[in-house]
Amino acid sequence: MKKASYFFLLLCLIFAVSCKGEQKETETKEPTQMERVMATHDEVMPKMSTINKLITELETKVDTTTQGVEYGKAVNELKDANKQMMDWMGGFVARFNSDEITKGKALSEEKQLWLDKEEEKVIAVKDKMNGSIERAEALLGK
Repeated sequence: MKKASYFFLLLCLIFAVSCKGEQKETETKEPTQMERVMATHDEVMPKMSTINKLITELETKVDTTTQGVEYGKAVNELKDANKQMMDWMGGFVARFNSDEITKGKALSEEKQLWLDKEEEKVIAVKDKMNGSIERAEALLGK
């Protein structure tokens, strides 16, 4: 049930982002902090499938040998990165509404402080995901 809830939240977030109005091509502006946060999310979200594939591949190699234990550590690291992403998304959509995320609606002072923290969190999630993928692939010789 918990996975279904996260999946629903994920779909809502993706839907909200995909419904964003198109920006005029002639407009060139610096991205807002919210746009930067969402761009970071959008950059690493597709890597969730890579994480799941690596987990599946590594789990077949886990045993009590030294190498098998290393595979187990890599699986745990990948699962932790996956959980951090899911937790971040759940917390993010609980704090901000679709107008704030997709339409640039002004944030209250409290929400601006939250966004500062969310930007730090999503960067940490990105680093965790990329690092765990790199280590797992290196372990597998990819």
